[in-house]
Amino acid sequence: MGILKEKLSGYDAPQKAMRAGIYPYFRAIESEQDTVVIINGKKVLMFGSNSYLGLTNHPKVKAAAKAAIDKYGTGCAGSRFLNGTLDIHIELENKLAQLVNKDAALCYSTGFQVNLGVVSLLAGRHDYLLLDELDHASIIEGSRLSFSKVLKFAHNDMDALRNKLKLCHKDRIKLIVVDGIFSMEGDLINLPEVVKLAEHYGASIMVDDAHSLGVLGKNGSGTASYFGLTDKVDLIMGTFSKSFASLGGFIASDKEVINYIKHNSRSLIFSASMTPASAASVLAAIEIMENEPERIKHLWDMTAIALNGFKSAGFDTGKSETPIIPLFIRDDIKALQLTQNLLAEGVFVNPVVSPAVPKKDCLIRYSLMATHTKEQVEISIEKITKAAKALGIL
Repeated sequence: MGILKEKLSGYDAPQKAMRAGIYPYFRAIESEQDTVVIINGKKVLMFGSNSYLGLTNHPKVKAAAKAAIDKYGTGCAGSRFLNGTLDIHIELENKLAQLVNKDAALCYSTGFQVNLGVVSLLAGRHDYLLLDELDHASIIEGSRLSFSKVLKFAHNDMDALRNKLKLCHKDRIKLIVVDGIFSMEGDLINLPEVVKLAEHYGASIMVDDAHSLGVLGKNGSGTASYFGLTDKVDLIMGTFSKSFASLGGFIASDKEVINYIKHNSRSLIFSASMTPASAASVLAAIEIMENEPERIKHLWDMTAIALNGFKSAGFDTGKSETPIIPLFIRDDIKALQLTQNLLAEGVFVNPVVSPAVPKKDCLIRYSLMATHTKEQVEISIEKITKAAKALGIL
């Protein structure tokens, strides 16, 4: 390995955190993803999951996955482009297009691959990508593979977006790519104003609904539906690893756009297709979501309880108005220590520290599922508040 090993051997940040007893990553869970999980043989309340509808262990979802394995086997042994397209993939794409009210949809093996393959593709050398500075890493990585001019604007700052649009040539493609719900901050994109600016400057819009599907809009159909602006959003992206209890992702748009992506997106063409079990799980999850609207209502009821509870305790929850609640700590070491202390007390949360965010913005990410009970939420607030006070955070 030579020079490569010598260079990489100097990276010891994880080891330092381990020695200090505050390393919070790769915690092995010994049970299914539920409101209570088993870690080191101990029951722990899970408030670090993205399973917003709580469907990962739903009997109908598991049965659908098992039935798909019995019919199709465990994998497709090829890409969608060649031998890896099953009838169940096409069924799912039709269902997704119907869900988000677009002409067509296209499934990828992961949500990351969607953004990698779509964002890098649609704008060319003389075109523009306009990104919110807090967009998901997959959008950022996709933009780095694009030959277009990438312009970032301050988070949810419409004046900043306007100023960036003014820099763009009027006859070139201008694609605004934003998260619907921002994955760490829990706030919503100001989509009505984004649409107004896009119409004024002749731009197109792509919304990443990874954390919005199952949470916002009619029957959980996402951000554009929530604002009544589906016809104004050109592309809607989603993942299956959150509300839909599986693995994979999709892009939905006009049929002409999907036709182009289908035949040119490298992360689709050169990757194996999503497994039959994954596709079947998503179909089952969507059916449950549409037939049980009370799940989404309960999720929002728990969100209101948690937000009010944390604010009353003195936590800074930023601008969150969703089941993703940031508890701003603003000190990396205290955030890591709090995470470990809470795990010892039976509460699982996720720390978000520098360099993922500026040190002044480090936080604990607390997220809710539709299967959480009021009692579980209240217990978690009590334990988090007590642990934060013990560290001098509150």
